Amino acid sequence: MDYFMAPGRNHLFVPGPSNIPQKVMQALNRGNEDHRSPAFPVFSRQLLADVTRIFSTQSGTPFIIPTTGTGGWECAAVNTLSTGDRVLTFVFGQFSHLWSQQLQKLHFDVDAVQCQWGGGVDLGVLDSKLRADEEHRIKAVCVVHNETSTGININLGVVRAILDLNQHPALLLVDGVSSIGALAFRMDEWKVDVALTGSQKSLGLPTGLGILCASPKALEASKSARSPRGFFDWSAYLKSYELGSYWPYTPSIQLLYGLRAALDLLFEEGLENVIKRHHRLAHATRLAVKAWGLELCVKDPELYSDTVTAVVVPSYLNSTDVVRVAWRKYNLSIGIGLNKVAGKVFRIGHLGFLNELQLISALAGVEMALKDVGFPVKLGSGVAAAQAYLQESTPLIPSRL
Repeated sequence: MDYFMAPGRNHLFVPGPSNIPQKVMQALNRGNEDHRSPAFPVFSRQLLADVTRIFSTQSGTPFIIPTTGTGGWECAAVNTLSTGDRVLTFVFGQFSHLWSQQLQKLHFDVDAVQCQWGGGVDLGVLDSKLRADEEHRIKAVCVVHNETSTGININLGVVRAILDLNQHPALLLVDGVSSIGALAFRMDEWKVDVALTGSQKSLGLPTGLGILCASPKALEASKSARSPRGFFDWSAYLKSYELGSYWPYTPSIQLLYGLRAALDLLFEEGLENVIKRHHRLAHATRLAVKAWGLELCVKDPELYSDTVTAVVVPSYLNSTDVVRVAWRKYNLSIGIGLNKVAGKVFRIGHLGFLNELQLISALAGVEMALKDVGFPVKLGSGVAAAQAYLQESTPLIPSRL
């Protein structure tokens, strides 16, 4: 049975996977080719060089690996750390929780600081733990930049400032799965040692590519790291780079051409414009939530994510019912609440290749679903609030000036 058999199209507004642009789908629609031909390394060299632009780095070394963001977590850790190394993590949502669990399974000594879900990294605890670590036993600080389960975006500049204030040499490993390619990410400025993202989020590709960037400090650490690693071993890629072949194993040909098309779309729009567009859509969504009379999971405006909004429902409602009705009745996909916020929040994803009218249609669908489950929303209230803002803030399309 085709679960999406319905008139029109499915409206995909989860915080990943995101909508695939037409140009990317066209690029994906190709046969296999010989990745050891003289032509493919030319394509690969430029692709790897352009990937660094979404990380905003001049010094980082990119890796494009057939995996997911979860594989990217493991890749970042096993290449830079040794078994038993102490790692400091902060758990403030489902994905920071899962990364912390994975690090434990990989036999690192994980100090997982439990934070309020919806509150972000406890910066006071970060400072105190670094200050107390006079022997520099903490080898890495792992941070999820954009926690999609709660709609939080962490200020990595502040995290870096605390590390520098304490003159602590720990590596800074960052999950940018739902931020890189949509939000401001300044790898060199924030001195991030390993940053990673996945193809299915802001880049608008199918799942299947883990995309990482490593600083010179991280590459140096990888030379002495003693964690077991095979498929994820950076040294195999670095050797291929030196040889000019670029891929130690058979790459995903179609996904790489899709990535080329996705990057071209981002660069054509301009990364700064992409960031501004995501902020417009996010702010419009938050205005709609306020007009509905609902609250956000995140209380501090400084922590608002511009790729996903987590909406808290009243205690007499189950947020999963909102998600279910939206899908079953309106062919609208929005995100469920996960783990500690299951049944308490639903999530509206607004990342990737989206425009204002697409968002308006999703907000209209959410309003109707809220009405269906018994929430006394005034139909059109959130849509009107978003429309008023977007009508004033949306610029003309540059190619149509």
